[in-house]
Amino acid sequence: MQAKIELKGILIVNKPSGMTSHDVVDAVRKKFRMKRVGHAGTLDPLATGVLVVLIGKATKLFDQFSSFDKAYEATMTLGLVTSTADIKGKTIYERPCEDIAQTQVEEVMKKFVGEIEQIPPMVSAVRYKGKRLYQLARKGIEVKREPRKINIFHLNLLDFKRPNVKFYLECSKGTYVRKIAEDIGDVLGCGACISQIHRTKVGPFCIEKAISLDEVNETHLMRPDEYRNML
Repeated sequence: MQAKIELKGILIVNKPSGMTSHDVVDAVRKKFRMKRVGHAGTLDPLATGVLVVLIGKATKLFDQFSSFDKAYEATMTLGLVTSTADIKGKTIYERPCEDIAQTQVEEVMKKFVGEIEQIPPMVSAVRYKGKRLYQLARKGIEVKREPRKINIFHLNLLDFKRPNVKFYLECSKGTYVRKIAEDIGDVLGCGACISQIHRTKVGPFCIEKAISLDEVNETHLMRPDEYRNML
């Protein structure tokens, strides 16, 4: 009897909103009827866009993929601060933002470009004494987090319709978009939270090449050697 050939390769999935990255991995596992599936670079349930899914022996490439720079289009809502730094969280406070001008936002954004330090949010997957921060946050526990160095390569305003500010961000691994929005809101003095996140790029993989979960099949699997030719 001929041995079954194990699938291996890379899928670039356009993650829908409302699903966790793990939900996407589970859906791909069921589609291909195999266990060896993982993702490189978590997206929050709120977020959409490029999610790199590794299949079979391609999961060995995880460390390479997790180190890629990323790009996002996102929207923050001024004047609203929540427990999770996004629109889905519990409201902590609201402040007026009618006096915030577009030029002010652009000036503040400039301060975040370059190498900066960022404190991971409590809803992140960063580990603390063996536990994920988001696991502690669900129990109402907040712990001290050490700041981490990240790089913001580009941070540009795309649209300003108060209270919503749409922006484009290119950044290094380990950057939390919701924290960028929260910190910008703090500097402006009105507070802010993320209301939409769309990842447009992970390393060489762009949203234009991403497929929906409904489209997932073997024909969309990229071989590891094809990926290397993109670098």
